[in-house]
Amino acid sequence: AAAIPLVGITALEAIRDHGKVEPGQKVLINGASGGVGTFAVQIAKSFGAEVTGVCSSQNMGLVRSIGADHVIDYTREDFTSSGQRYDLILDNVGNRSLSELRQALTPTGTLIPNSASGGRWFGSLGRVLASVAMSPFVGQTLRPFVAKSRTEDLDTLRELVESETVTPVIDQTYPLSETADALAHYGAGHTRGKVVITV
Repeated sequence: AAAIPLVGITALEAIRDHGKVEPGQKVLINGASGGVGTFAVQIAKSFGAEVTGVCSSQNMGLVRSIGADHVIDYTREDFTSSGQRYDLILDNVGNRSLSELRQALTPTGTLIPNSASGGRWFGSLGRVLASVAMSPFVGQTLRPFVAKSRTEDLDTLRELVESETVTPVIDQTYPLSETADALAHYGAGHTRGKVVITV
């Protein structure tokens, strides 16, 4: 239960509300093995999308196991220059420019930037402002958002988990006395899913 609410709601709202994913659409999740990414892959699949996950080589098996139709190893392939186009890109990493990401979108596709990364001066705010400024002038939709905690979304996530449509991915669990170690592990990056503190 601890691994579900924040990342689950973020993924659900990104895929369902802002991405408006429909059956048969092509969806790419950049950062597919992280907390939001693992939920987003599974939720997009539950909506009938054809899902591509982008992750490191060591996480490809995990991303396949949670339902991704295709998996790209970012250390070997640049998804923005492959020629493949997607109806929705959920970018949880922020390691590509908006122009690069737009190249991988269909002409009417949607980009959802969801990353703490960003420019030198303004961090993620710079990407958000650029997305908002650019969106009215292109056919594609650039849609940053802030997740909102709503009871009905928690109910939806509960139903998805109870039906085994979605399974939280837990990297490691730590006892409360080792919280500092848990934070250090999380802070080192490349966490698979979530880190959970047991109380």
